[in-house]
Amino acid sequence: MISYDLSPNAEVFLRLKAKHFIAESLLEPAIELLSVKYRTKKAFLSEFTALHMFVVTLRCNHKCSYCHASSKDMGEKGYDMNINTAQKAVDICLKSPAKSIKIEFQGGEPLLNYQIVKYIIDYASKEALHREKNIQFVLCTNLTMITDEMLKYFGDNNVLISTSLDGPKHVHNFNRHYRGGNGSFDDVIESLDRARKYISPGRISALMTTTKYSLDYAQQIVDEYIKNGFSSIFVRSLNPFGYAFLKTQQIGYSASEFISFYKKILEYVIAKNLKGYFIEEAFTSILLTRILTPLSTGFVDLQFPAGNGISGVIYDYNGNVYPSDEARMLAQMGDNNFCLGNINSNTYEELFFCKTLKNIIENSYAEILPGCSDCAFQIYCGVDPIRNYLKYKDIIGNIPTSELCFIHKGMFRYLFEHILQNNRDTMDVFWSWLTGRNISEIRTMSKC
Repeated sequence: MISYDLSPNAEVFLRLKAKHFIAESLLEPAIELLSVKYRTKKAFLSEFTALHMFVVTLRCNHKCSYCHASSKDMGEKGYDMNINTAQKAVDICLKSPAKSIKIEFQGGEPLLNYQIVKYIIDYASKEALHREKNIQFVLCTNLTMITDEMLKYFGDNNVLISTSLDGPKHVHNFNRHYRGGNGSFDDVIESLDRARKYISPGRISALMTTTKYSLDYAQQIVDEYIKNGFSSIFVRSLNPFGYAFLKTQQIGYSASEFISFYKKILEYVIAKNLKGYFIEEAFTSILLTRILTPLSTGFVDLQFPAGNGISGVIYDYNGNVYPSDEARMLAQMGDNNFCLGNINSNTYEELFFCKTLKNIIENSYAEILPGCSDCAFQIYCGVDPIRNYLKYKDIIGNIPTSELCFIHKGMFRYLFEHILQNNRDTMDVFWSWLTGRNISEIRTMSKC
């Protein structure tokens, strides 16, 4: 093709032409069509800052081995968001041009400051009506402090619950434990059972974080999710912030080890679907959406320009505003370089049009970044300037030596192997995840 020796009648020429890799004539219509496709992939930019995360407290009754948030003891003072800060954060949040706003409560353990969580839900719901915005709430909780009164309130207000379940009892308790050292598995399962009396199962989700201890128990982890009625599992690698950064030697692993673990999880999940149980690997579904459909996804970590600030933002307990949770974690580690300002002293315009955020955005276009600009997986991937900064002290980083890049490429290569093999069973499972249908429905539709 480069030497102009490719025959216009060759099958590969016609396929490339149909996919708009090349054109013989009428360049302008082809470019217009490509631009429509590109705008569709970048649709997330039109909903400027839809996700707003509220750290209502840094206190927590857990001290998990991989805690990214550098949580504080339950009895410590000065780490709770007060009502004045909460109200100002909501007011800033609702100034976003996005029509649909998601408020996500984080910690620490948010339920240690339940009254502020409740206040934010009540106040934001009322204000959203006045401003003609749709609003949704997500509570990220370890579930061990939740009461029936809280559950009824969350159910009545359509709050989604996101919790952590790292696998069977011995895995979960190794990773996640109370500050006194006891594992929390039994309490989490008991709370899950109670939660489903007030909140529909489809509004309760869980994710697992992978430590070195988790690597030998891929199938058992999936089985635990199925045993507890989940239809989705999100397999997450370690985020190298907070306690996880300090404990790398004890709980860390190589990128290759994580890819091997991910493959075991994915193959086992596919096998379970083929036996009739619907369960998706959620991160794979996000990747497949980006690969197999023209749609963008709201997943902040897989965007370019980076989703920092423009897709998601986080309000710390003291009013400090950060473009991502990782930037907030970095501040807890002593580096406040990415703080956008404080809601008690800065306006919406000062926060979201500051030099710090502009610098992140200007330097996170994958099309021009070394190591990303010529990558075959570029359009499906994203840029993480804060993680680059943690490792390289530079937001552009050095992609060829990035472990996160290695992990993403390993996932993409593995998924493309499946796509190119085009095994009917596997592809039926993938399409069932993308459409939210059981595999039997997919097979019925394919026969029509």
